[in-house]
Amino acid sequence: MLFSSAVFILAFLPVSLVLYHLSPGRRVKNLVLLALSLLFYAWGDPTYLWLLVLAILVNWAFARGISARFPRSKAMLACAIVVDVAILAFYKYEGFVAENLSGLLGVGVPNLDLPMPLGISYYTLKLVTYVVDVYRGDAEPRRNPLDLALYASFFPAMTAGPIVRYADFAPQIDGRKETLDRFVAGIRLFAIGLSKKVLLSNVVAILASDMLARGGSSIGAVGAWSGLLAYSMQLYFDFSGYSDMAIGISKMLGFEIGKNFNYPYISKSVTEFWRRWHISLSTFFRRYIYIPMGGSRVSDARLVLNLSVVWILTGVWHGAAWNFIFWGVFYLIVLLGEKFVWGAAVSRLPGALRHLYVIFVFMISWALFWISDLGELGTYLAALFGAYGAFGASKPWELQAWAYVPVLVVCVVASTPLVPWVRSRALSWCAGRPRSSDDYGVGYKEVGSELLCDCSGYEEVIESKGGRIALWRILCVACDLVLLVLMALSIMSVVAGSFSPLIYFGF
Repeated sequence: MLFSSAVFILAFLPVSLVLYHLSPGRRVKNLVLLALSLLFYAWGDPTYLWLLVLAILVNWAFARGISARFPRSKAMLACAIVVDVAILAFYKYEGFVAENLSGLLGVGVPNLDLPMPLGISYYTLKLVTYVVDVYRGDAEPRRNPLDLALYASFFPAMTAGPIVRYADFAPQIDGRKETLDRFVAGIRLFAIGLSKKVLLSNVVAILASDMLARGGSSIGAVGAWSGLLAYSMQLYFDFSGYSDMAIGISKMLGFEIGKNFNYPYISKSVTEFWRRWHISLSTFFRRYIYIPMGGSRVSDARLVLNLSVVWILTGVWHGAAWNFIFWGVFYLIVLLGEKFVWGAAVSRLPGALRHLYVIFVFMISWALFWISDLGELGTYLAALFGAYGAFGASKPWELQAWAYVPVLVVCVVASTPLVPWVRSRALSWCAGRPRSSDDYGVGYKEVGSELLCDCSGYEEVIESKGGRIALWRILCVACDLVLLVLMALSIMSVVAGSFSPLIYFGF
């Protein structure tokens, strides 16, 4: 069940919110939420519900042993991680390994062709954080396995992230607070995420699919770059939109989970890009793999090894195909280049040139990410660099890319914090500080969607400074009306049958 599906928006979500908020007491609310989460999972993939339950029980049992500080608690931690990774590897990579071994050995290696369990890449990492956090003493184990089940199956962040660390989620199992302000902020953020997915990602996906289907030799450089731009925007608005919806639903239920995207396309270095893109995944690899291996406080040779392990694992985690491995290796090479070769030179360039450098890098990387057939990938990359001319075998008017220029412009603008930054300037003016917004932590690169979602805290600041509170309230109402219109248009599109699955469900 997708967040952007009619059955979720019009049935599952409203019924879930009513049942949850009418339930008495924290324990009952938790049980209701657990039941809803398991129903949500079973709706999409009932075949493997047993696997999710088994993974939860296995990690609950291991964590209980680890927390008792048995003499072999470290060995128990290792066993828990091995079991988790083995389950993920078996279901996600068995076919890939069998296919490649068959080609390498020249004999038929059995391929079970197993369907990948829904959300296994995400709930596996969440369970790993659980046993590791318990082992490190960052969090206490749950006596009740139902509490761990709630964490692992929490439906807003179960099938596509964000990857919520157990130590951050655990205090909220019993200690969260449901407030009207938080609920309304969640609705606003859900509206933003749904609009990203339905009104932007689904639209540019049509152009991306068309350009890819026609092939590089047919569309030339113009078609190849327009298709790649469309895919870059599709990927960003698809996944960041889903993350916004997940965070928004969590707020409606009283939970706070961290942001997963922070305008990565405005970055001026690839290192910065990965601090802004899929933040929860980057945080997981840094906290649970990179730093335990020594991080950056090691020799240069060991640093190369550490980064190699992280980026090959990052590529493999995204999918069982060679293009994902090449994608991970590509970023490894670029980041090592920034660290040891050209990073200092790039940092001295004007900001616009540094930004163009990052745009070039991430767009080439998305080509590797996008196209799984290596022969087709080579043709497409050749087209990007003019091997087939500007338009390939097509006439200029046959590309259909021109019709998407307006929506691509909207996507480019929406991929920057321009809109919330404008609102931050209005906030400063309403507070009587027309030249500065520093007091509110809303500089251009830092301001995020939360400024559009939470007005109450800013009202208090404006009132305390004797500012234009009435004008600020009018501005908030106007923004809410815009979000209401966007939500209505999105729901109309969904009901009309404009369906497009989340890209990251395939990973």
